[in-house]
Amino acid sequence: MASHALILLQIIVLSSLAATAFSLSPYYYKNICPQALPTIKTLVEAAVYKERRMGASLLRLHFHDCFVNGCDASILLDPSPTIDSEKGALANQNSARGFEVIDEIKAEVDKICGRPVVSCADILAVAARDSVVALGGPSWKVQLGRRDSTTASRTQADIDIPSPLMDLPALINNFRNQGLNQRDLVALSGGHTIGFAQCLAFRGRIYNATNIDPSFAKERRAICPRTGGDTTLAPLDSTAARFDTAYFNSLVKQRGLLTSDQALFSGGSTDNLVNTYRLYPQVFRKDFAHSMIKMGNIKSLTGNQGQIRVNCRMVNN
Repeated sequence: MASHALILLQIIVLSSLAATAFSLSPYYYKNICPQALPTIKTLVEAAVYKERRMGASLLRLHFHDCFVNGCDASILLDPSPTIDSEKGALANQNSARGFEVIDEIKAEVDKICGRPVVSCADILAVAARDSVVALGGPSWKVQLGRRDSTTASRTQADIDIPSPLMDLPALINNFRNQGLNQRDLVALSGGHTIGFAQCLAFRGRIYNATNIDPSFAKERRAICPRTGGDTTLAPLDSTAARFDTAYFNSLVKQRGLLTSDQALFSGGSTDNLVNTYRLYPQVFRKDFAHSMIKMGNIKSLTGNQGQIRVNCRMVNN
């Protein structure tokens, strides 16, 4: 009886240790490669200094990665006979960018570490945080230890990445499917305080919406005609190169660029959150950091799952 109890105790302890070993931690690379994170930070800062828009692009890459089968760097995989690349999905085609920055970071980190020990998925997560900080946003402790996927799914990307045309119920459902609540939805949407969107994504709103400031619609129609000019860019808020709360102020004024932006302030259940973030920037910064950590934990591969890619664009041979 005592022997049986001892065996049971050993099983519980081993199971606990296994769970701990395979969980994400902000200190994952502390002993493996302590220079990994400072190297990523330096290269991200250089990229953002060169082009402020790149900060938003790197943040978006992490977001679009996590929403498709988890934060596993599947978005970085190029098309191949065995890879249905997510780069061809509607939300990514001709708009997802920053891949060359990730390639540069990966090469330099592997060089500093002496071998490929830092996953492309972790590089995406850290680069997103460092981009936000570089543009004046909050910092947070990125959970690390993810591994990279060996598959991708353009079909799943078309299903899971939220569309700029979604109304509030669709957005809430989309985020709920990822284990994220309405607070996460509004906080993470606040990432649109940096960056730009293409005419194709907001044309329908500026010509057809009724919940839009007329002067704002007129301004945007000047650069986005009814036909043509699909890739012409417009800022997502009035301070597109600075992480602040201008995004939420614009929603209250019915100057949200995307249908999915204005949906957050349209007489629905998220109106109060928009007002809270608009009036209390520190609350927004805190919630944004919290939701980024939460999003970064979606279906992460750990332990012996997946692989550490040598080249972020292709699966290891």
